[in-house]
Amino acid sequence: MSTTQTDNKTFEFKAEVKQLLNILVHSLYTSREIFLRELISNASDALDKIRFKSTKGDEVADNDLPLEIKINFDDKKNTLTISDTGIGMTRDEIIENIGTIAKSGSAEFIKTLMESKEQTNNIIGKFGVGFYSVFMVAEEVEIKSKSYIKDAKPIYWKSDGTGSYTVQELDADMKRGTEIKIKLREDAKEFAEKYRLESTIKNHSNFITFPIYIKDEKVNTVSAIWREPKSSVTNEQYNEFYKFLTYDSEPPMDIIHKSVDAPIQFSSLLFIPKKHNDFFWMNKDNYGLDLYVKRVLIQHKNKDLLPEYLGFVKGVVDSEDLPLNISRETLQENLVFTKIANSVTSQVLSHLTDKAKNKPEEYVEFWKQHGRIFKLGYSDFSNQEKYMELLRFNSSSSENKDGLISLDEYVSRLKEDQKVIYYAFGSSRESIDLDPHLDIFKNKGIEVLYLFDPVDEFVINSLRKYKEYEFESVENADLKKLKKVKDVEDEKKEKFEKLEKDDEKHFSSLLSKMKSILGDKVTDVRKSERLSGSASCLVSEDDQMTSSMKKIMKMTHQSFGEDKKVMEINPDNKLIRNLIEVFKKDSNDPLIENATEQLFESALLLEGNLEDPHKLVKRINELLEKSSEWYLGKR
Repeated sequence: MSTTQTDNKTFEFKAEVKQLLNILVHSLYTSREIFLRELISNASDALDKIRFKSTKGDEVADNDLPLEIKINFDDKKNTLTISDTGIGMTRDEIIENIGTIAKSGSAEFIKTLMESKEQTNNIIGKFGVGFYSVFMVAEEVEIKSKSYIKDAKPIYWKSDGTGSYTVQELDADMKRGTEIKIKLREDAKEFAEKYRLESTIKNHSNFITFPIYIKDEKVNTVSAIWREPKSSVTNEQYNEFYKFLTYDSEPPMDIIHKSVDAPIQFSSLLFIPKKHNDFFWMNKDNYGLDLYVKRVLIQHKNKDLLPEYLGFVKGVVDSEDLPLNISRETLQENLVFTKIANSVTSQVLSHLTDKAKNKPEEYVEFWKQHGRIFKLGYSDFSNQEKYMELLRFNSSSSENKDGLISLDEYVSRLKEDQKVIYYAFGSSRESIDLDPHLDIFKNKGIEVLYLFDPVDEFVINSLRKYKEYEFESVENADLKKLKKVKDVEDEKKEKFEKLEKDDEKHFSSLLSKMKSILGDKVTDVRKSERLSGSASCLVSEDDQMTSSMKKIMKMTHQSFGEDKKVMEINPDNKLIRNLIEVFKKDSNDPLIENATEQLFESALLLEGNLEDPHKLVKRINELLEKSSEWYLGKR
């Protein structure tokens, strides 16, 4: 650190460092607990260094000392002491090391601090303020340190953070390591309380390799099992750690434990819960993985390690290649971090792919719990192929609403001349089954995906195609494509004799009459070639947005202007055949107008686009009244 020496013991801080210390002492109060993380991380680094020296065979003073970090406090004197048995420091090292802010650019730090809205802990991390964060809570700091070098003298350092510090050699007997004694400010007395210290350590430094003691009681009792070989970790340890991490009362559904050495080095331990989080949609921000660097927690619930649609995954990622002090802003721009995030996402998707292939029944359970969140991945274009293989839908081939198929299964059952994947949207399987647009698909034996969840249609519209097969709504299905597929025999289907030529003419006139009744509510009324059981349906003349999608968009107050469609009428339907007979007798019979309005509004109702049902209900009641009179008359 650059200083001006006034005598052999006292040194003046540079002007910008004075400014920094003034800000730390008087202005920063957010996340003040971060100072403890910084001091423990420094202690852990010192212990790592001495362990390396000892392993290498270097001569080390006090080589029999246990490698540990001790924290003591005195709530009466308002003091906090943090000591380690690490590598220690010489006089020159303590001047050089206690003040790394000068190497990081203190002037730039101060400028950024004054302009930025980042949290204090991110700013401190970004510029490596490290040790000096202690002055957020300290009235005065004393350091005693003895180097590992044999016969090195203990060094004493002291400062109140206002402008100068003193350094001197001690004649006192001292074991190797460093002790930092902090006289706490009056408004930081909380850090002389065991509970506050314990909770801070558990939040930020719980998985430091070396034991951390508070008044001789070990605090970091849960080991960093993600750093252990997978073969050496038991299920009980995994479950214990999962419950520690999530507070879940049940063990996880799946465990994904990976260690990557190249091209980047990191470990990850991920869990898929057995049950989905009921509050995910209400509290979407409450997800993410804990990011560690060399066992030190850098960010709780980092949201950039996994995309949102994998937000059900819990766990930790620990990097060896990221700098210990790194801010959220820097993370987003860090190439190593990006590679780690991509690798972690790939790990989860590969695990799910393997599960779907080798344990399909278990994958169904996963989908029922987490599929709704997983569907949000329709915009993850870099992983789209894997994502699509993992999608599951109900379909017309399913026995009930709980049945699920993959897109690959659908494609394996395509008809000979079928080049399209068809889907229908509705509020339930029962409602989709009653959709008149499905008539031709039932006739042809063509499978249809049944979409119940509003997000399903966003998924399909975003993906557009699976392999070489495009998605197409039954509502907008191309009849030319469908006609190429042969009909299937259906003994249950009601048979109708073909209309005589005279009746064909009357049917054509009936259609014209219906068009005049409906006016500009529809663009046309025509004979249907897609209906086989239902009396009528509404279809778009071109490849427009489906009615269900328009309904969703309307809910978000988006306007699409008038949505006029063609009404198709099925001549092979008992009601229509009866209307033809009524029309032949009297083309102005009131029943024709009532039936036409009823058919139109019923079609709107099935689409979910009937805005005012009052007329329809009134008409139904009138028809029921008349039919009951006819029924009683027959009796």
